[in-house]
Amino acid sequence: MSQLSETELRHVAGFQKNEITEHHIYKNLAKKVDGVKNRRVFAQISEDELRHYHVWKKYTGREVEPDRFKIWLYSMIALLFGFTFAVKLMEGKEQNAQQEYERVANMGVEIDGLIKDEEEHEQALIAVLDEERLQYTGSIVLGLNDALVELTGALAGLTFALQNTRLVALTAVITGFAAALSMASSEYLSTKTEAGVKSPVKASIYTGVAYIIAVAVLIVPYLVLNDIYLSLALAFAGAFVVIALFNFYVSVAQGVPFRSRFLEMAGLIVAVSGISFLAGLGIRYFFGVEV
Repeated sequence: MSQLSETELRHVAGFQKNEITEHHIYKNLAKKVDGVKNRRVFAQISEDELRHYHVWKKYTGREVEPDRFKIWLYSMIALLFGFTFAVKLMEGKEQNAQQEYERVANMGVEIDGLIKDEEEHEQALIAVLDEERLQYTGSIVLGLNDALVELTGALAGLTFALQNTRLVALTAVITGFAAALSMASSEYLSTKTEAGVKSPVKASIYTGVAYIIAVAVLIVPYLVLNDIYLSLALAFAGAFVVIALFNFYVSVAQGVPFRSRFLEMAGLIVAVSGISFLAGLGIRYFFGVEV
C-alpha cells in the first residue's frame, strides 16, 4: 500500500467519516421503515457502508467518529418528510462523493469495487422504495394548486374591490374553508371511483389539509398588516415559497424536474391573479363601490 500525502489522507479520512455516518443512518432507517423488502435493502446498504468504512480505515490506520448531527438531521428529515425523500436527498449528495472517489481510484482494485457499490446503491433504492405518502402526491398537488391559484386570484380581486385588509382576510377565510371542504369531498368521490390502492378518505384528507395550509399562508399577511398592497405582495411571495418547497420535495422524492413544474404553477398563479386583479378593479368602479 503506497504512502498517502497529507492531502490524500485528509480526503480519505473524510470518505471514512462519511461511510460510518451513512452506515448509522441506513441502520436507523432499517429499523423504522415498513415492509420486509425495504428493511432488507436498507440493512444491506448499511452493511456495505460499514465495509467501505473499514476499507478506508486500512489507509488511514485509525478509527473515525460518525457525524452525529448528520445522523440526527436525516433521521428527522425521514420522520417529517418520509424516508424516500431523506434517502434520495442523501443519495443525491453522494453522487458528488462518487466523483471524489474517482480521483483516488488508482489506489487499488478494492477502491474500484467500492465505487461500483456506491453507484449501485441508488439504483437498488429506486427499485424498492414504496412509501404510502407518495401515492397521495396527486391529492396534495390538487389541494395546493387549486388553493394557490384560486385564492391568489380571489385575493387580488378582493384587494382592489374592498380596500380593507380585515375584510379581505374575513372573506378569504370563509371562501378558503368552504373551498377546502368542497375539494376534499370531490377528491373523496373521485378516488372512490378509481380502481387503485389509494384510500378515498386519506386522499380527501391530504387534499383538504394541503388546501388549508395554502390558505393559511396566503391570509396571514392580511391579518397582521394594515397595508393592503403590502399584504397582497407578501401573499404572492408566500405562494411562490410554498410552490418552490413542494416542487423541491417532489423533484427529490420522485426524480422529476423542478424548474418546469415550478414555472408552470407559478405561471398559472400570475395569470389568474392578473385577470382577477383587473376584474376586481373594473367591478369596483363599474358598481361604484367605495369601502
